[in-house]
Amino acid sequence: MTSVLNVDTIADKAGTGPVGLTKQVAAKAHVTGSDAAAIVSSQSFNITSGTDHGTGDYSYAFTSNLDNASYSGAVSPHGGGLRMATHSTVRSTTSVFAFYVATDTSTLSNHGHSGAAFGDLA
Repeated sequence: MTSVLNVDTIADKAGTGPVGLTKQVAAKAHVTGSDAAAIVSSQSFNITSGTDHGTGDYSYAFTSNLDNASYSGAVSPHGGGLRMATHSTVRSTTSVFAFYVATDTSTLSNHGHSGAAFGDLA
């Protein structure tokens, strides 16, 4: 037999806050940015501002910091052609999510991009 659960809000036992995820991981931040680190706000979460450090070198400030700088980042370039993106563990901190966007020959290149950070909030 199939069941359906329809709800408007799920809150903690006291009814005052969000529920905790058990044995699950969810992105704590995600961003869609332009080739100049401008944030596409309708597609971003827990990101307050972006910085363009030069060709293909971007960082974004978290609205709520993560608990340590060893979080996992997944990033993706936008646009045609073969490009790649990588999470910059050198520049990333508990308050900053940083990454590089490059061509298929590893040359840094300005392109729109998306990224998600996975870890625990501070």
